[in-house]
Amino acid sequence: MSGIKRSVNLLRVAVRSQLVSKAALSHKPAKHDISAGEQGFALLVMFVTILGPSGWVLAHLEDYKNHS
Repeated sequence: MSGIKRSVNLLRVAVRSQLVSKAALSHKPAKHDISAGEQGFALLVMFVTILGPSGWVLAHLEDYKNHS
């Protein structure tokens, strides 16, 4: 029983003593303006990178099931 109490106390101390640093935010304007076209292209690349492989697997799911 004392082992459980010691474990709980260690966890409680670990959770209580965590230091959270402040985010490095700046109130200055951006150094480089990004156009809407560049933002759209970046968004498209991210979606294709993430959703492309999963879409491929889902589109060929029957082939994978029937593969012996």
